[in-house]
Amino acid sequence: MKNHLSIIFVFFLITLTQNISAQITYFPEQNVEWETKSVTTFQIDSVKLNAAVNFAKANEYSGSRDLRIAILKGFEREPFHEILGPTKKRGEPAGMVLKDGYLISKWGDTKRVDMTFSVTKSFLSTTVGLAIDKNLIKSVNDKVEDYVWDGTFSGAHNSKITWEHLLQQNSDWSGEIWGGKDWADRPPLEGDLDDWKNRTLKEPGTFMEYNDVRVNVLAYSILQVWRKPLPQVLKENVMDKIGASTTWRWFGYDNAWTTIDGLKMKSVTGGGHSGAGLFISTEDMARFGLLFLNDGQWKNESIISKEWINKAIIPSEPNVNYGYMWWLNKKGPRHWENVSEDIYYAAGFGGNFIIIDKKQNLVIVTRWLEPSKIKEFVQTLYKAL
Repeated sequence: MKNHLSIIFVFFLITLTQNISAQITYFPEQNVEWETKSVTTFQIDSVKLNAAVNFAKANEYSGSRDLRIAILKGFEREPFHEILGPTKKRGEPAGMVLKDGYLISKWGDTKRVDMTFSVTKSFLSTTVGLAIDKNLIKSVNDKVEDYVWDGTFSGAHNSKITWEHLLQQNSDWSGEIWGGKDWADRPPLEGDLDDWKNRTLKEPGTFMEYNDVRVNVLAYSILQVWRKPLPQVLKENVMDKIGASTTWRWFGYDNAWTTIDGLKMKSVTGGGHSGAGLFISTEDMARFGLLFLNDGQWKNESIISKEWINKAIIPSEPNVNYGYMWWLNKKGPRHWENVSEDIYYAAGFGGNFIIIDKKQNLVIVTRWLEPSKIKEFVQTLYKAL
């Protein structure tokens, strides 16, 4: 009996030690240099880690550094595509690798503010999570029409759409917002304008289609719930609390104005597909990633509920690699071999990524990496662990 109890006690101590070691031990204060630790502290191979960093620097995104040109070139096959919001010339490749919150490697200008394109979607998704946490939205399974009654979700098809459908990009919402037509955004490779306009709509929840017009419908819809601009929501509820800089900005299209409670408000975008979206530094992206790595806690304060984060990274039924505007490394079309399937990440045009790995207690931010090289970069980095 004593031997049995001793085994249980040892197992308990090992488990407790593992849990303690898995916790984040460092959170950077605002406007301070990020505290670094040697890779040898974590038994990480510095030569192999440097090889990954050099790979990121050597494989810069091949598009123009003038992002206005890169955007127009990247989406040139879309009918009627044009720049509708602010753009900014980008910098050189940059990145950071965090272990237990500490900086173990960085490259490029990590304080420079650049566009981050569809990484914005993961920030947008978070504003919905905050609304759920505050009970402004009862459930992601609620019909959006119950909250947004101005006709945006009227009709036999659109009235079926839930918040979850919008978050998972499988709503097949049909319509136009801020001049953008859903069918003209990333149209199929086959067919022409008539085919695209007269297509048969897919049942909400059954088919994923990456589509910025529908993402902007989500941004407009959650604005109606919060009744104040989403940059303000993000600033007050997240960015200020995690010590982010004052340099980040979240833009909408030039014409994306609505009136709520007698006040004109800008409806922001969930990406930079036609300009706009989140303009942010690498370091502020890393803080956001660190918050998610720590289950929504910053030091001793709960900022986003762990329940929301866990829900946000459940694979959607139509796409095992996509949750609530976070990409997932499950076995599917976007799977990275030899890397944990529990990894999830935000991804944006031009090679912008925030990668979160709970098992290794890592946050990886890389910017302006040729997008086709991201898998090889991560695989190279993981050889160092």
